[in-house]
Amino acid sequence: MAFREGIDVERFFSFFCCRQGRNFTSSLALILGLGVSVLAAETATGSAFAHSVTTAVAESEDLAAFYKASSYADLWTGPDDAPRRQTALTAFARAGDHGLPIARYDAQRLIAAFRAARTERDRGEVEAAMSRAYLDYARDISSGVLTPSKVDDGIVREIIRPDPRSLIEGIAATGDPSQFLQDLAPKAPEYARLMKEKLRLEAVMAQGGWPQVPQGESLKPGAAGATVVALRDHLVARGYLAPSATASYDRSLLPAVQRFQLDNGITADGVAGSATLAALRVPAEERLKSVIVALERLRWLRDAPRGERHVWVNLPEFMASIVDEGRTTFQTRVVIGKDVPDQRSPEFSDEMEYMVINPSWGVPRSIIVKEYLPLLQRNRNAVGHLQVVDNKGRVVPRGAVNFAAYSASSFPFGLRQPPSDGNALRKVKFMFPNVHNIYLHGTPAKNLFAHEVRAYSHGCIRLGDPIDFAHVLLAAQEADPKGLFQRELDSRLETSVSLDRKVPVHLVYFTAWPTARGQIGYRNDVYGRDARLFVALAEAGVVLPGEQR
Repeated sequence: MAFREGIDVERFFSFFCCRQGRNFTSSLALILGLGVSVLAAETATGSAFAHSVTTAVAESEDLAAFYKASSYADLWTGPDDAPRRQTALTAFARAGDHGLPIARYDAQRLIAAFRAARTERDRGEVEAAMSRAYLDYARDISSGVLTPSKVDDGIVREIIRPDPRSLIEGIAATGDPSQFLQDLAPKAPEYARLMKEKLRLEAVMAQGGWPQVPQGESLKPGAAGATVVALRDHLVARGYLAPSATASYDRSLLPAVQRFQLDNGITADGVAGSATLAALRVPAEERLKSVIVALERLRWLRDAPRGERHVWVNLPEFMASIVDEGRTTFQTRVVIGKDVPDQRSPEFSDEMEYMVINPSWGVPRSIIVKEYLPLLQRNRNAVGHLQVVDNKGRVVPRGAVNFAAYSASSFPFGLRQPPSDGNALRKVKFMFPNVHNIYLHGTPAKNLFAHEVRAYSHGCIRLGDPIDFAHVLLAAQEADPKGLFQRELDSRLETSVSLDRKVPVHLVYFTAWPTARGQIGYRNDVYGRDARLFVALAEAGVVLPGEQR
């Protein structure tokens, strides 16, 4: 049999998976190193083993082809496979550190199967089970557990899945299986920081959570009392404040509150008002869910290079950034789509190709038929700032159109707003042509940028500082970017300016994300997407500390 008599594998594995016992590699090596020699007593290419493997992997074209090509040589169950086997089982058991569903790979079940195996047929079944678990794990850690569009149709990101044949051949050929498995996870520095935050939050939960800040009135500098003490203790526990005995809202507490506000998308005025108190009261468990979903989202992006220069729009943060070689060189507030069907800004990546200065606004079809056509049917002179155009872009006199004769599906015309100071796109729009008709642009509604929650558009991204945004983009190719932009602006003509190098644009949705100051910043789940994703992850087998599955 596979294990020495007297070793209780289930008892070992219970300890092995315990959050307090993390130094288990040597123990696992001991247990797994003892076995399999008897299992492999018969030849690896024996007919019983080969037939068993063939039957067990029949539903997987990739595994069937791999084993056939290798003449059914063992990958996991032979006496020389111990390092690869040990590494894989350790990775399966630690999958929860990544927010992955450990039951899907079920290292405990696999160890039990090794222990129970008696014949070459049994060994073939274990061999196939290990390969299937490995492919599941490798796929999940490298590109995510979920297919996001099946969870939320606003996530239209293309997920690049690894080739299963390459995965199984890679682990078979490598001389360093531990490094091979490590390399499957995202290498983005944010991934490691989010994993660290996950472990920290689990430790907080194990200790009963953060100190609670009771509901009450706003806390301002100079305030004192039990609520201020609770605020102090909470900020100390979160790492925003050094331990102190202060019982008043003094100079030491003010910057800690402001840093917390910045990390949570709240105006950093130092007043612990309703928004700040609400953020302080979000339990560690909810923050952990945000982190787990953020890890999943980063796995979707693993094989989608961000680009040395790229635009990063984090929708729940309501911010757009230009990032050069990992450093944010420009940032501006944004307005995103309303939280209503058909107007939520989607998540996807594309490449910005050009900008349009003095743009006309081609009204989206959905807005035309839902909002403007009913007005025009009642009064053909309604929305007079818009031109009626045919399918070739030619202006059609309103008197020549019987608006009442058309329905939403049959209306053959478009509406366009010519360049002007009151244009809905203002002075410039930034184009990364896509089927979703989403782009970045200016707006005359500047008052909206003073709001903390900025979800007001029909889906496109409105920039708070579009002209400065244009200057930074053009600086990569123009000696005088401001002069060029101003000359085109002064012409009052609609002008396209191509970018010499296309700039990747990533519309993302992270409610948990590392900050430059070392903390993890959190944002509200404005569209409810993270909540839906966590439910789907839980259904796939992801569990929080203390849960049983």
